[in-house]
Amino acid sequence: MFLGIGEVLTAGFFLLPFSIGAAVAAALAWFEAPIVVQWLTFLGVSVVALVWMQRFARRQRPSPPVGENRYLGKTARVIEAIDPGTGSGRVHLDTENWRASASELIPTGSQVRVVDVQGTRLVVQPVDKA
Repeated sequence: MFLGIGEVLTAGFFLLPFSIGAAVAAALAWFEAPIVVQWLTFLGVSVVALVWMQRFARRQRPSPPVGENRYLGKTARVIEAIDPGTGSGRVHLDTENWRASASELIPTGSQVRVVDVQGTRLVVQPVDKA
């Protein structure tokens, strides 16, 4: 029961195979099976359940990027020239305007690719160099 409750309270399905093994071992204990048989059954059923559940975990699609990683590699349009000397510049990405920086002067209207995110500033480079 404790493993099943722990599974409900935690993320992932790590405890589920062990709670299944414990439930089968508890059923054997109800029928007064020897303790060695209970332990071997617990271990065997837990391992089989773990292997069986891993095949479902491998089939899951990778989760979409979250946080700043969702911007890496995306293309944006420069709406205010990016000047590395003054640290000024803005880009339009999706539906938002961002402050931007680059290692070279990039004129307004250029297409750029996001290579890094530093705080609230996107680090970009021209698309032809990406």
